[in-house]
Amino acid sequence: MTQLKKILSALFLAVTLASVVGCAATSKQEGTGEYIDDSAITTKVKAAVFNEPTLKSTEINVETFKGVVQLSGFVSSQAAQNKAVELARSVGGVKSVKNDMRLK
Repeated sequence: MTQLKKILSALFLAVTLASVVGCAATSKQEGTGEYIDDSAITTKVKAAVFNEPTLKSTEINVETFKGVVQLSGFVSSQAAQNKAVELARSVGGVKSVKNDMRLK
């Protein structure tokens, strides 16, 4: 019976370690907490862009990875591009903003 307990304990430990390591962040993959944070940042940036009347929010895409926001899509002017970047930078948790928007 003690042999069975040892095997079960080892199995439980292995599953626990695999679960913890599975949630860890790597340079190309986010951990669970970072994913949730990035989702919140993306939502806040999208809301800021949507609430700005000078921007066409449907033509601006927002993605976030480890606090870095990437803006892509199309805007009608350099001023609109600058405004979108400014709004993204003003959101809490944003580490930097990559501007991949194009003028149309």
